[in-house]
Parts: sequence; structure tokens; C-alpha cells
Amino acid sequence: MEIERINDTTIKFYVTYADIEDRGFDSDEIWYNRERGEEFFFEMINEAYDHEDFEIEGPLWIQVQAFNNGLEIVITRGQMNDGNVKLEIPVGKDKDDNDVDDNIIDMLDDQLRSRQKDRDGANTTDPLSIVIAFADLEDLITLSKAVKLDYVQNEVYALENVYYLHIEFDDFYDEEEQDNILSRVLEYGEESDVSIHRIREYGHTVVSENGVEVLASYFS
Repeated sequence: MEIERINDTTIKFYVTYADIEDRGFDSDEIWYNRERGEEFFFEMINEAYDHEDFEIEGPLWIQVQAFNNGLEIVITRGQMNDGNVKLEIPVGKDKDDNDVDDNIIDMLDDQLRSRQKDRDGANTTDPLSIVIAFADLEDLITLSKAVKLDYVQNEVYALENVYYLHIEFDDFYDEEEQDNILSRVLEYGEESDVSIHRIREYGHTVVSENGVEVLASYFS
């Protein structure tokens, strides 16, 4: 999640759908489940306070815009002056509040319908994908010399002093063969709870293709 301080009263978030799911929320339930939506909102607010010292008090104006990869959320805090509220909304002068609200609703509806259509049309036999964590690079190097991952997509990442091997099988191996390969890989590392989306967003890529093979050749 990216946080941008616009001015003293306005802050902007950009949250990817992967980031929403990494935080334990379903990307649809934040719209249809009020309690979960509020929980997600206040989690963002707390993070804004931690990173930008942005305190939420008084009335708020919130604008949400949906994109293909995530949401842009702008929050403006009202200023109290002698009992009156001054709210400087960062919207063009040629738009009134009702037009803005209608546009937001239309965009969210279109985005949710599009995402639902994508899910309905998705292939139910998605390839098996797993993330393996290694506390020490040496364990990953040892794995690279002991296990061959031919015809298996694999990449190596690093995040917060932990190395990750992402493995994705296609239909080259049957289910039993995939289990056998994973059993050997898990002798050197542990299956991770950190999603590949979070690793790709916040970590850095060590080897983008054929990670195990590249490490084996580099450290031979």
C-alpha cells in the first residue's frame, strides 16, 4: 500500500487488490460487509497515522476510485473553526458533489462486475503454486544442488532477510509427481504463509526465471 500526504488535511492511499487480500480481507466484502469494510478503513487510517502522523478527527470526505489493479482512496479531514466545519475537497470546480458520488458508485459497480466475470470465467484447474521460505541462503543453495526443477516455473525473491522460492507447476507432471518434487523441496525449507503477491510487491527479485538452476550454476 502506498500513502501520499497531499496537504495538512488530505491524504491519499493506493491499495492493490493483492494488498487487500494479504491483509486478510476479501476484495468484495469490504463493499458488502459494513463491519469488515470499517475494519479495513480504520486499519488504513492507523497506518496513515504511523507513517504520516495524520490524525483523523472531525468530519471526513472520502473519495474512492477503482482501477484494474486496485483502489485509490482520498481522505480529507474537515477543519473546525468556531463551531463551523471547513472542508476543502480536492475536486475540480466543474463537478458537484452528486456527480462525484454517482461516478464513484458507477466505477465501483463496473469494477466489481468485471472482477466477478473474470472469476466466473476462470479455469477451475489452476496450476499448483507454492511459496517456500528459507531462513538462510545456504539452505536454498544446497537445495539447488540437490533437486532439479526441470519444466517447473520457479523464481527466487528476498523480503525482510528471508529468501523465498516460488514454484508453479503446469500440466507436465501429474499430481503424484508434483507431490514428490515438493516433498524433496520441503526438506530444505518451509511452506510460507506470505503470499507471492506481497513478496513481489514489497520484496525484491533475486532470480526471475529458473531460480534453482541459476543458483546451482552460480554456486557450483
